[in-house]
Amino acid sequence: MKNKEHTRQVRDTVLKKFKAGFGYKKISQALNIPRSTVQAIILKWKEYQATANLPRPGRPSKLSAHTRRRLISVAAKRPMITLDELQRSTAEVGDSVHRTTISRILHKSGLYGRVARRKPFLKDIHKKCRLKFATSHLGDTPNMWKKVLWSDETKIELFGNNAKHYVWCKSNTAHHLEHTIPTVKHGGGSIMVWACFSSAETGKMVKIDGKMDGAKYRTILEENLMESAKDLRLGRRFVFQQDNDPKHKAKSTMEWFKNKHIQVLEWPSQSPDLNPIENLWKELKTAVHKCSPSNLTELELFCKEEWEKKNSVSRCAKLIETYPKRLTAVIATKGGATKY
Repeated sequence: MKNKEHTRQVRDTVLKKFKAGFGYKKISQALNIPRSTVQAIILKWKEYQATANLPRPGRPSKLSAHTRRRLISVAAKRPMITLDELQRSTAEVGDSVHRTTISRILHKSGLYGRVARRKPFLKDIHKKCRLKFATSHLGDTPNMWKKVLWSDETKIELFGNNAKHYVWCKSNTAHHLEHTIPTVKHGGGSIMVWACFSSAETGKMVKIDGKMDGAKYRTILEENLMESAKDLRLGRRFVFQQDNDPKHKAKSTMEWFKNKHIQVLEWPSQSPDLNPIENLWKELKTAVHKCSPSNLTELELFCKEEWEKKNSVSRCAKLIETYPKRLTAVIATKGGATKY
């Protein structure tokens, strides 16, 4: 607790004795006040030529310096702690303040509330494979990536969004392990779609009816892959990208690629951040939900309409031009999660 301030008369007396040649110790003994107080009054006079209280920048903080440091420390160590929990913890030590006060203190220290990103759970073997992929492809030419046909499946929800969790983190650290929520692929949703794209533009999009299996996946490839490659003018020596889903890596599926003379990009598991189609998925879902579909038929219609709008040459080209940055980010995290 802050000590009571001395009166203006006491401060003036200190200054008067100082000007008369008295030392700090004698003034302290004469007025029965701490030597440090005498020193503070005199230093203030030397700097501001005044002994009166200076205008304050605002109302004094309700929280002590110790409590403020404790708040910052707790938020840094436990990024997913809520404002309500922090408020209760300060109340327990006798400092009852509003949530906005706590939020303001954290902001001043560089901690801001952000929605926790959902990132795949990475084992050591995953990190090792991701790092190997990034280092082996970092020197590839831009033309190599222009020859890649990227693909993926995703589920798109009809209503609402998944629950959001806020975390306290500094800038550019939202992708760090302690700030993310591990997920498994295809959690929730109403319809599932498959699509592909290249640096030129978006390719085909197909709604997947029923349960996806190896046979159905090969049918999708048969009916859409080669046609997309032709529409995108990739030529005969393009590279096809897919993740390591068991249906994608099935023996019969890999034989299909071999018979079609299609080169498949060796892909590290648990690496959606290395597939730029994820950026298009995010933009697609945002655009579709803005259309407010009321049923599955409308949802499918809006998905295909919005996907066609995503065929901006500049947008697709930009995603591929900046691809080396993703590889660099993986190397920087030694195979860990990135901001992508």
